[in-house]
Amino acid sequence: MLHFFKYKTPEPYTADFHEASGYNNIRQVTYLSTILLTIAILVRIIGIIYDTQLSALPNIREYNILNYIDITGSLIFILLSRRRYQQNAAQNTGRHILTFTFVIFILSITWSISFIFSMHNAKNTLMMFLIGIMSVSIFFALTNRQAIAAASFVMGLFIAAIVVYSYSFTDRILNIICGLVLAFVLYTFSRYTYYFKSQHYVQLRKFSETNEYVQELNRQKSEILGFVAHDLRAPLNNIEALSGMMLAEGTDQQVETRMIQSASRQAKYIINDLLEVVQEQKAPLVTHRLNLSHCLKNIIEHWQANVDEPRQIRFITNDQQLETDINLSKFTRVMDNLIGNGLKFSAAETPIVVEMVHDHTGCTISVKDFGIGIPKGLQELLFDQFSKAGRPGLQGEKSMGLGLHISKQMIEHHGWQIDMESEENAGTTFHIRVPTTAIYPEKVYSSSASSD
Repeated sequence: MLHFFKYKTPEPYTADFHEASGYNNIRQVTYLSTILLTIAILVRIIGIIYDTQLSALPNIREYNILNYIDITGSLIFILLSRRRYQQNAAQNTGRHILTFTFVIFILSITWSISFIFSMHNAKNTLMMFLIGIMSVSIFFALTNRQAIAAASFVMGLFIAAIVVYSYSFTDRILNIICGLVLAFVLYTFSRYTYYFKSQHYVQLRKFSETNEYVQELNRQKSEILGFVAHDLRAPLNNIEALSGMMLAEGTDQQVETRMIQSASRQAKYIINDLLEVVQEQKAPLVTHRLNLSHCLKNIIEHWQANVDEPRQIRFITNDQQLETDINLSKFTRVMDNLIGNGLKFSAAETPIVVEMVHDHTGCTISVKDFGIGIPKGLQELLFDQFSKAGRPGLQGEKSMGLGLHISKQMIEHHGWQIDMESEENAGTTFHIRVPTTAIYPEKVYSSSASSD
C-alpha cells in the first residue's frame, strides 16, 4: 500500500518523465505565482485604503514587509518561469531548480504568515502553512530528494523558531511535534503526487506506443490486403469477360457458364469491399450533377439483363427530371449491393421493387424485396463492419458482412442517409434519403408516378 514511498519511474521512461515533469512544474510555478501576486496586490490595496484602521493590528509592520516580499518574489518567479519554459530540453535541470526554489518560497511565505499571525508561536495557528504544504505537495511532481529536502526545510523552520524565540519547555515539545507531523505530511503527499503523475505518464506512453504498434500492424495488414485484392481482380475480370463471351456465342453449357460469371462477379464485389475497407485515407468524393431517374434505370436494366427468368426488377418513380450530385461509381455499388441482397434473400418468383419518390421532404429511394426478412435481433447490427448479421443467401451465397457497412459510408459521404425496415418472412426495404437541399431543379413535385 505504501510502495509509493520508494517508487521510481520505470527505466525506459525515467528521462522522458523527468523532462515532462520539468515543463509541467514550471507551468505550475507560473500559475501559482500569478495567483500569489494577485492576492498580494489585493492585500496591499486593502492595506492602503484602510491604513488607519489596520495600523492598530499587532505586528502590522511585519505583515507589510512580508507583503512586499510576496509581491516582489511572485513577480520574479513569473518572469523566470516563463523564460525557463521557453528554453530547450537541455535546460531541464534549471527548470527543476527553479521549481524547488519556488517550493521553498511558498513554504517560507505561508510559514511567515502563520508565524506572525500566531504571535510568533506557529503551533497556535497553522492554517496558512497547511495551505502552503498542500499546495506544493499537490501541484508539483517533486523527486524523492526534493521531497526530503522540502520536509527537512519545514522541520528546520520550527527548530529555528525554537532557537530564536524563548518558548516554554511544553511549547518547544509541541512545536517539534508539529514540525515532525507537517514534514511527514508534506513528504507523504509529495511522494503520492509524484507516484500518481508518474504512473499516469507511463500509462499514457504505453498506450501511445501500443497505439502506434497497432497502427503499424493495421498499415501492414492493409498493404497485404491491398496487394492481394489488386492482384486477384485482374484474373477475375478475365474470367467474367470470357464467360460473357461464351454466353454471347451461345455455349451449350449456359447454366455452368452463368454460375462461373456470377461467382466471378461476387468475388469482385468482395474484393472491392475489401479495398474500400483497407483504404486508410479516403479520397475526396468527386460528384457530377446527374439525372437520378436515368441512373437508376441504367442500373436496373443491367441487373434485369443478367438475372434468370422469371425474376423481375421493377422501377417506379414520380419524377423523371430530378437531378442531384452523385459519384456514379459509388452510387452504383450501393444500388448493386441493395439489389443483390434482395435477390439473395428472396425467392425467384418474387420481384425486387425500386421506387424513387420526390416530395416536400426530399427524395427517397427504396429497394424492397419480399423475402425472408431480417430478425429484429440482427437489425441493429446490420450496418456494422464485418457485421454478425451477415447470413448466407437462399442459394448458399456467402456474406462477409461488409457490403451494407460500406454502402452506409458511401451514402453518408454524399450527405444522404440510409435506413431499413424489415419483418421476418415478409421482406426488407432499404431507404436512401436525399435531402431537399441536394435536389435540382427546385420545383413543385408531382404526385403521379410512372413505372418502368
